Amino acid sequence: MNRETWSFIIVAGGTGTRLGGIPKQFRLLDGHPVWKWSAKIAEELWKDGIVQELVIVVPDDHMAEMKGHCDLKIPTRLTAGGTTRSQSVMSGLKNSCGSHVLVHDAARPFITRELCLDLIKNTTVHGASIPLLRCSDSLKRLESGKLTCVDRKEYLRTQTPQAFEKSSLIDAIASFGFDGTDEAEAWIASGRDIFITQGSESNFKITTKFDWEVALSITGGRKIQRTGHGFDVHQLVKGRKLILAGIEIKNSELGLLGHSDADIVLHTVMDAILGAAGFPDIGTLFPASDPKWKDADSRELLKTVILKVRSEGWSIDWVDVTLQAQSPKLGDMIPNFIYSVASLIAENGRDPNFNMKVKSGESCGSVGRNECMVCHGVATLSKYYWNQG
Repeated sequence: MNRETWSFIIVAGGTGTRLGGIPKQFRLLDGHPVWKWSAKIAEELWKDGIVQELVIVVPDDHMAEMKGHCDLKIPTRLTAGGTTRSQSVMSGLKNSCGSHVLVHDAARPFITRELCLDLIKNTTVHGASIPLLRCSDSLKRLESGKLTCVDRKEYLRTQTPQAFEKSSLIDAIASFGFDGTDEAEAWIASGRDIFITQGSESNFKITTKFDWEVALSITGGRKIQRTGHGFDVHQLVKGRKLILAGIEIKNSELGLLGHSDADIVLHTVMDAILGAAGFPDIGTLFPASDPKWKDADSRELLKTVILKVRSEGWSIDWVDVTLQAQSPKLGDMIPNFIYSVASLIAENGRDPNFNMKVKSGESCGSVGRNECMVCHGVATLSKYYWNQG
């Protein structure tokens, strides 16, 4: 008889829109992405010879980021997720090598080795097992606007990991369809038996802001905010395009002189964000001495800056800029400017985080003489730190 082999599958393919900001599975918790907490448990099981591999299902647009964080000793492979949970799970199943699988939500960072061992033991005997908890709250049912009472003894809360014989799980999901909320739903619908393993209260799923705050309190985290200032000035000359906030201004005879596209607004935004994160300015990151940045699109530079600060755990809470310009008249363009920049720096699931004003030079100084434009900006960023003892 062939020996069982186990694959540990972490499903990290969701967008986490209910929590907002960076998808929850990629947020830093005590200095590590949330998904990595579960991966460390999988690695412990691998060191003990219990699990043979780790499969992580991630959004396709996070594949490159994940490769940079996969510094695990356990043999690990990445696979792209689908549009539904079940599609993502199926991708993980088809890219795994084990005869049996533990399927786990990446947003449940506080699983234990003991829970996994119990699930594996019970699945070896019964073919499938899931962790369940009894409900401690009184339950009600809302139907057609009317509340009725239900017996909480009849209901159990489901957690992950969920453990199955792999080929049977593939068959169950294929028969049930791809709209299930967990793997047990498809398994039970197929008529197969499933064994109950006692779950753990600490094995909760990070879904809401409150869940996130609880996770932070467990790990000793605290939120900090920093504010950075950005400033830029560019000379106005003939023969150059005038590009502001990522938008080309067609009715101007003058454009801003610079090594890149000289978008003074985006340059200010970048320096403010970099300043709040404690990084050097854009002149250091994208030096004018380097020909690769000649006529560079500042929108692409901003994307690089945002990736840099977010990779360090920073979220962009708010950016506010003031552009000083004598001409052309730009007041009617302000909503377009705000939309253009907000679309680049917005945090997923949050309200717009950018504001902009335009002030005339009042015919005073170099701005008033239409020799240049000047821009100031401030950015507020936040991240979490952890107590170290």
